[in-house]
Amino acid sequence: MSRKPNFGAMGGMGGMNMQQMMKQAKKMQEQMMQEQQNITMQEFVGKSADDLVVATFSGDRKLKDLTINKEAIDPDDPDMLQDLIIDAVNKGLAEIDQATQASLGKYTKGMI
Repeated sequence: MSRKPNFGAMGGMGGMNMQQMMKQAKKMQEQMMQEQQNITMQEFVGKSADDLVVATFSGDRKLKDLTINKEAIDPDDPDMLQDLIIDAVNKGLAEIDQATQASLGKYTKGMI
């Protein structure tokens, strides 16, 4: 004579846990959206060596301003200016990435 498991009792508890999990997930999603919005509203700055080029980004990774010091402009060496711009832009984008990881990383730990 085999006994059948009583899934009805577990289903009631499981339903309650699922409801709590959904509430927690919704709350976490709202918190993540708020933190992402906070990042988007910030400005992030990347600077090349000696601050010859300064790139300013919004938190949604849009370049807002690019300042080039006249000392960085050498008509005989355009590659140097290109390198300074690339350096400043990459540093600015890295700042956004670091802020995003610091703010939102707590939500994704262990998920990836």
